[in-house]
Amino acid sequence: MLRPWRAPLAFGVLFVLYQSAEGVGARWLRDVVVQDGLMIASVLAAWPLSRWLGWKGYGAYALRWAPVRVWFWLAGGLGLAVAGKALAVAVGLRLGVYASDSGGLVWNGFSAGALAMLLVGTFVPSLAEDILTRGFWYRAAGVHWRRGLVFVAFSSLMYVLNHIYRLERGPLEWAMLFCFGLAYATALWRSGTLWAAVGLHWGWNLANGLLAVDTLDPRRGAALSAIAHLGILLVVLVLPVRRLDV
Repeated sequence: MLRPWRAPLAFGVLFVLYQSAEGVGARWLRDVVVQDGLMIASVLAAWPLSRWLGWKGYGAYALRWAPVRVWFWLAGGLGLAVAGKALAVAVGLRLGVYASDSGGLVWNGFSAGALAMLLVGTFVPSLAEDILTRGFWYRAAGVHWRRGLVFVAFSSLMYVLNHIYRLERGPLEWAMLFCFGLAYATALWRSGTLWAAVGLHWGWNLANGLLAVDTLDPRRGAALSAIAHLGILLVVLVLPVRRLDV
């Protein structure tokens, strides 16, 4: 029989590993190797923790591997988020929120190796945070969500609170992060797989590295990012889907 106290402890381990990557690796030591190592450890630790909770691996976080469907959700989410970010930046350039050397939308140039590192470097943190703030609560925690709206709202709040180093920026930052959470958690709920959320989250983070722009007005930039995610949310809501639940 599964002991109810195990879920909070498992979450605590994942939370400490993830926040250590942000706090110890990125902010205290400022060592990218330590940061990446702790982030990878967070993803790897999710597997034995799922077994400890009575599951059979990453399926505990709605990460069942079904090649065709998974690639569809990853590629679709990636493309949608990159397009959403590019559109937000294009609008921001016209409004004076962003600036670029050419005055228009500019993409960074990368060698094959650098691009591969960017892909992995944005994928792993996205996956780690999606497990922590969405996948864990969707299935591994053992909560029976009767309504999708309740899960989406709860997961979005967890996503906001997980950004402990950004909470000091105030209500606009919280609202922006909550909009991010709404889009990603809804993608999970509608599709039945965390891969849909990972695709969107990864795509947005990847686009941040691909676009060569400077932010002149952070507040309006946050507003544009929030609006872009509400647009992504709308697409997720109207898109016909076939659930991939296990």
